[in-house]
Amino acid sequence: MNDVPLVDLSPTLRLSLLALVIATLPLSWVWLRQRGRDTGARIAALTAVTLFLTFDLIVFGSFTRLTESGLGCPDWPGCYGAASPIGAHSDIHAAQTAMPSGPVTFTKAWIEMIHRYLAMTVGVLILVMAATSWLGSRQGAPDAQGRRRSVLPHSPWWPTVTLVWVLIQGLFGKYTVTLKLYPAVVTAHLLGGMFLLALLMVQHETWRGRRLVLSPAQWGWAVGVTALLWVQIALGGWVSTNYAVLACTGFPSCNGQWWPQMNFAEGFTILRELGRSGTGSFIPMDALVAIHMVHRIVALVLFAGLCTLAWRLWTGGEAALRRTALWLMALALWQMLSGLSNVVLGWPLAAALAHSAGAAALVAVTTSLLARARAGRLHQNAGAMDKAVDAGRSGPAPGAMGAAS
Repeated sequence: MNDVPLVDLSPTLRLSLLALVIATLPLSWVWLRQRGRDTGARIAALTAVTLFLTFDLIVFGSFTRLTESGLGCPDWPGCYGAASPIGAHSDIHAAQTAMPSGPVTFTKAWIEMIHRYLAMTVGVLILVMAATSWLGSRQGAPDAQGRRRSVLPHSPWWPTVTLVWVLIQGLFGKYTVTLKLYPAVVTAHLLGGMFLLALLMVQHETWRGRRLVLSPAQWGWAVGVTALLWVQIALGGWVSTNYAVLACTGFPSCNGQWWPQMNFAEGFTILRELGRSGTGSFIPMDALVAIHMVHRIVALVLFAGLCTLAWRLWTGGEAALRRTALWLMALALWQMLSGLSNVVLGWPLAAALAHSAGAAALVAVTTSLLARARAGRLHQNAGAMDKAVDAGRSGPAPGAMGAAS
């Protein structure tokens, strides 16, 4: 395994063709469902499908990490220079025979490659979104000057930026393998996947055209809780990539103590290898305890923030706000229960996946809330400007003229 080149681009063409073949399935489904409709409707449907598959990709990425399959194929982008574990059968067999419980087995190789296939498929779909969005920006009815109006409700730069981010995510995936699960890179890869989900959610909500009106207090709470959520996701990724989930046993205490000994300096040294401290020695247990406890404490703060935000939205009176409040409360409880299950039940795979899926769902819901609220504010501002223009055209009221004189 150590003699395998970390980067072998020879299967790139075959992998690209395979991604195109897989992507034809959702693309065909979108085309069939949107027959007879315009380009805008097709892009909207494609955005929704890509959003769904990106959520699945995040959850399957967690499954890949939790089953320790991240190095199931020790090179990138293929598997021992092949496009699938079938072509790498002899190499995988040799590695598994030499180390049956090691990082390379047939099962782990397939899990890792399926994750890569899904990631490439999402990339192809976003490439199609970007290309058709630029075409759609010039296919609308002509304006008074004869220029074509866009059929998109947003700039085509949105899917273009999303495409660029997918390429960056691909680099994170590459360095996850070549740097042997370097914790900072793996955590950045997780955050990048969540950011991709958020980008797609903004575009999806723009296509749906839904708007919300939030009070200044509600808006402030929504922004603050969303920011705290991203901090907590980063901390959760740091816990998972450092395998610190079981550093604390029991709840609410940790290893029988309310405030155990913790080494924050070693625990939050970012630039270090997996299982090592900043000095290169093995990372001490009190550093792992520090990682776990910070995530646990911030989880309690976030839970309180989500409950407060949900209460403020519920008291807003609008039906859409109440539905969002219910989603936030349900997901907050889901995250709390799945997180506790990880600690109390010894990190079972089902609970860990549920926790990762809940985090992705919270990103989707909070991003949707902010996107709809921003659309509502822009709509209000546009309406106020239109009224001001109309008032200016109609001139001052007679009473105002008399008062002025």
